[in-house]
Amino acid sequence: MTVTAPRGFRAAGVAAGLKSGGATDVALVVNDGPDAGVAGVFTTNRVRAAPVRWTQQVVRGGVVRAVVLNSGGANACTGPAGFQDTHATAEHTAAALTASSPRLRLGAGDVAVCSTGLIGERLPMDKLLPGVRTAIRALARDGGPAAAEAIMTTDTRPKTTVARGAGWSVGGMAKGAGMLAPGMATMLCVLTTDAVAGPELLDAALRAATRVTFDRVDSDGCMSTNDTVLLLSSGASGVEPDEAELTAAVTAACHDLAQQLVADAEGATKEVAIEVVGAADEDDAVEVGRSVARNNLVKTALFGNDPNWGRILAAVGTTAAAFDPDAVDVAVNGIWVCRSGAAAEDRSKVDLTGRDVTIRIDLHAGAAAATIWTNDLSHAYVHENSAYST
Repeated sequence: MTVTAPRGFRAAGVAAGLKSGGATDVALVVNDGPDAGVAGVFTTNRVRAAPVRWTQQVVRGGVVRAVVLNSGGANACTGPAGFQDTHATAEHTAAALTASSPRLRLGAGDVAVCSTGLIGERLPMDKLLPGVRTAIRALARDGGPAAAEAIMTTDTRPKTTVARGAGWSVGGMAKGAGMLAPGMATMLCVLTTDAVAGPELLDAALRAATRVTFDRVDSDGCMSTNDTVLLLSSGASGVEPDEAELTAAVTAACHDLAQQLVADAEGATKEVAIEVVGAADEDDAVEVGRSVARNNLVKTALFGNDPNWGRILAAVGTTAAAFDPDAVDVAVNGIWVCRSGAAAEDRSKVDLTGRDVTIRIDLHAGAAAATIWTNDLSHAYVHENSAYST
C-alpha cells in the first residue's frame, strides 16, 4: 500500500533532527528502473518554494531517478540562498546514491526535491545532508511506510495507497492536513508505477487524475507554496498499459489519497462531499462547489450539526455560474431542505451526528456535475493554526 508496492522502487524514512522530538523527517524514494520517466503537477501559487522551482525544472527533462523529501521546514520565501540549499540537496543526494550504487550514475538533474513545514526559515543543511546519507543506507523495498511517516507535519497518520492493473500497479504516499486548497494538487505526493510509460503518457494520466481528485479537495481555502505531485515510472513490470488504463489506475490512487487528506484535515469532525448537479458546464459546477466548501458560515454550521441551508444558498449566489435562484434545490444528507430556492422538508429531519456529510445542490441549469470535498471548521482547527509557528 505504498510507493514501494510497484516493482523497481526502494524507499526510506529517517530522523535527521529537523523536527524536535526525534520524529522521522527525511524521506527518500529511488527508482531502480529500468525506466525513469516522470511527470509532475505543482502549486499555482505565485509564491513558490525553492524545491518547487527546482523540481519543475527537473521534471521538464522527463527523467527522475530519486526524490528526496523533508518535513520540518518548507524552504519557502528563503531567497537565492534557499534555492541553493535545494540545489545542494539534489547534488548531495545524487553523489551519495552514485557512490552507494555506481550503476545509477546520477546527477543533480536526476533528483527531485520536496520540502514541507514552516515557511520563511532556512533548512539546517548540517542536519539535512547527513540525514540523506542515513536514508540511503536505509533504502529498502519495504521502506515505503517509513517514507510516508517521514513527510508528515500536522498529519495524524501516514497516507498511502495502491491501485492494481493487469500485471502492474500504482503506489503512492501523500501528506497534508492543512493549507489544503488546490490550484493544481494540494500537498506533497509521490506516486510510482512499474508500468512501461513515457513522460508524455505519465503527464496526461497525472493531469487527468489530479483534475478530478486533488483539485477537488478544498479543506480550508488556503493554497500552499509547496504543493507537488510526482508520478514516477520504473517500467519494471514490462507491461505497457494504454492511456485509459493508466489514467484509471492513477485516478484511483489519487482519489484514495485525496479522501485520506480530507479525513485527516486539521481539527475536522466532518468529512463533507458537496455534489453539484444540473450545472451548465463542469466549470460552473466546480465554482459552486468550491464556493460552498470555502464558506466559513457553512463550515461552522456543520461543526455545530446545524443544517442551515440558507448559508449554502447564499454561498451559491456569490458565484458567476448560470442558474435561476428560484430554481435551485439543496439536500443535506438526503433531506431536500430547499426546493425552488425556498424552504422544503423540515430541516430537523437532517441527521448530522455522524462524520460523513453530503450536500447536494441541483442548479437545474444543464447536465454537468462535479463534487468538491471539504470538512467543517472547528475549535481545534483555530487552536492548531493560531500557534503553528510558536
